[in-house]
Amino acid sequence: MEISWGQIATDHYSQDEGQAVGYCRTKSGVVPKRPGNASWGALVMISRRGFIGFTAAALATTRLADAFDGAPGMLDHILLGNGDLDRGVAFVESRTGVKAMFGGVHPGMGTRNALLSLGKRRYLEIIAPDPKQENADARRVNELRKLETPKLVGWAAHPGRLDLFVQRIKQQGIAIEGPSPGSRARPDGRILKWKTAVLKDDRGGLVPFFIEWEEGSVHPSSDAPGGCRLESFSIAGPDPDALAAEFHKLNIEVAVTRGDKPQLRATIAGPKGVMEVTS
Repeated sequence: MEISWGQIATDHYSQDEGQAVGYCRTKSGVVPKRPGNASWGALVMISRRGFIGFTAAALATTRLADAFDGAPGMLDHILLGNGDLDRGVAFVESRTGVKAMFGGVHPGMGTRNALLSLGKRRYLEIIAPDPKQENADARRVNELRKLETPKLVGWAAHPGRLDLFVQRIKQQGIAIEGPSPGSRARPDGRILKWKTAVLKDDRGGLVPFFIEWEEGSVHPSSDAPGGCRLESFSIAGPDPDALAAEFHKLNIEVAVTRGDKPQLRATIAGPKGVMEVTS
């Protein structure tokens, strides 16, 4: 059975409320509102009836998102899994021209990571098995060991105060676990602390897990190697209408496209070129 990374994210990942998401209709369908660019993207295609219902729900919100730049406003980081960390770092560097910095290990989880900034409060986490750890989470490690080529294995969103977010989600009747505390020691000895929450049904990793960094903790994007930017991030699936409705409930602005199978898609640009990765 395929592992759901969102469901076990709290194992190692264990601002005020985010703005409500606005949507606009384009020739291609319904997309998160992007001022000044009403024709952006060939995204969510829905029926007239679906459009009316979906638009009505969006218009009922009291605030609209300020902008949509091709990536979710709440996106905190994306996880790129690989069977070997050094190979994963080399893969990214060969395509973007930027070498990710070693981040640390996840004790008891059997993994370690390397980080690369994607701009303000956004970063790429390359995650792979830690060969020095024994007695680790076999599910996570085994799934990563199978990856000869890096692929996206999940993503995280920062909704603001996590306790308020979880409360609001539960009031909607959506099952969610957390907040759960987490921490990790950086190579320089500084301790990063956070809280996470994860939906019981994360649609196989398409829906992010949610994170709030403790005040005083250095956000990884602030000192990880820079030079790259996240040009686009989207979700694909056979039923984009249902996916779009799910993200609307969670107040997440994200591009949803039709695809043959559920998939995360990201485009990262660096000094050397553009890298496209999928799940």
